[in-house]
Amino acid sequence: MSELHDACLSIAEDDSAGQKWCEKNGYPGYTSYASLTDLSWRFTIFERLVKVLNRHVAIFSRDLQFDLKDKKINLDSLWINILPMGGSHSSHIHPNSVISGTTYIAMPSGVSSIKFEDPRLAMMMAVPNRKLRARSELLNFIYRSPKVGDVLLWESWLRHEVPINMSDEERISISFNYSIQ
Repeated sequence: MSELHDACLSIAEDDSAGQKWCEKNGYPGYTSYASLTDLSWRFTIFERLVKVLNRHVAIFSRDLQFDLKDKKINLDSLWINILPMGGSHSSHIHPNSVISGTTYIAMPSGVSSIKFEDPRLAMMMAVPNRKLRARSELLNFIYRSPKVGDVLLWESWLRHEVPINMSDEERISISFNYSIQ
């Protein structure tokens, strides 16, 4: 994991196009989302990561019981995220993708969890509040606090966000999308 950590920091330092995009778009910290589309080709550590992710996504895809006919789910994009103290990533989905996810490279103590929104939320107009200890599948929001090395996968339509990083240290992750091809 330290090799990925060092690679992420080195890339962030050298990627002037990514830095400019972040500044122009008010993105706190750094993301390679809009600047580098070939991480797995440029760096063997990312190529190895993609092989691991492909195995996880294949299992997840089978579990979702997609009827793909003669199509396949393939990696569409892979990018680095570095969020400093005070940085966040507002609620969003990943259009044109089927499976999205993140693997965690640095998760210091006090760093924010990822927050998933119940997709039924907009239709729950007359639903009363849930009990404090309600089952997680009944909550409007579910928070997950991944550890370094964890891989989280979800269907791309699932709205999610990264609340404010309250840690003094950077939260580093690598996110990705898979689409049907």
